[in-house]
Amino acid sequence: MKYPSKTLMFQNHHIDSERWTDFIPRNNDICIATTLKAGTTWTQALVVNLLFPDQDFPKKVTEFSPWLDSIDIPIDVIMKELNEQKHRRVIKTHLPLDALHFFPEIKYIYVSRDGRDVALSLWNHHLNYTPEVYDFINSSGLIGDEFPQPPEDFHTYWREWCTKGWFDWESDGYPFWSHLQGVQSWWNYRHLPNILFLNYADMKKDIKASIAKIAKFLNIDVDSSRIKDVGEKISLNAMRAAAETYVPDGGASWKGGAQTFIHKGINGRWKDILSLEELKLYELACDKALSTDCRYWLENGGEVL
Repeated sequence: MKYPSKTLMFQNHHIDSERWTDFIPRNNDICIATTLKAGTTWTQALVVNLLFPDQDFPKKVTEFSPWLDSIDIPIDVIMKELNEQKHRRVIKTHLPLDALHFFPEIKYIYVSRDGRDVALSLWNHHLNYTPEVYDFINSSGLIGDEFPQPPEDFHTYWREWCTKGWFDWESDGYPFWSHLQGVQSWWNYRHLPNILFLNYADMKKDIKASIAKIAKFLNIDVDSSRIKDVGEKISLNAMRAAAETYVPDGGASWKGGAQTFIHKGINGRWKDILSLEELKLYELACDKALSTDCRYWLENGGEVL
């Protein structure tokens, strides 16, 4: 069986793909993989509530289930945390598959979302960063150009997101990294038995079915009452009530804290915002980065064939 190989290095104001170099996998590890604002925190909450039925989490979720490629915490601290864990480990990544050290023994849950929804959610995410975030990520250890402040106008943000990449090999996703190319990199290996694809729209439509599917993939026995319990614990209201447990750094990076991070979670808001001309930019971006079947799944969800 042909496995993915790492061919790209992602290093910028938020991520460093080389932080995976010294990671030693265990055969029951779980990796939640997404691009930014595609359902990461919700999926992470789902998985940890399956693993810890009574929510007896050992720490805040983002402390014991770290974003490994993020530069915000020293890698030796992250590795110490992971190496000392006795329970089943859950790691998250926002890397494309061609920039990730891939391990056949890990189970990967790949979640994605319509790029138009991602861009709108990402703008809100970026717009609400505190000044301290810029001071930290644009410090002396920065690799590459400084991370810019976002435009106040979403239409400007949208144009740049659709037409510019942060890295030379990308053509969308600015000023973070490509959403579309990231999705395609995982889609190319959708046949591998240790990768489960989920679409955010499907999760919104039927979260109980998604819980059951993930549990089966992770070999976790659940019945209908257990599925209902997990569903209640990861409802929007429940997530907001426990936001500091689930949100990175307890929400300190965003104006308004963790409640700001857990935004609307609604799909399709772009329909009332973007003009036909602006949507053509998205068409062109998709034509450059996505295969026809990948784009269809990204925008419509459904079973991955």
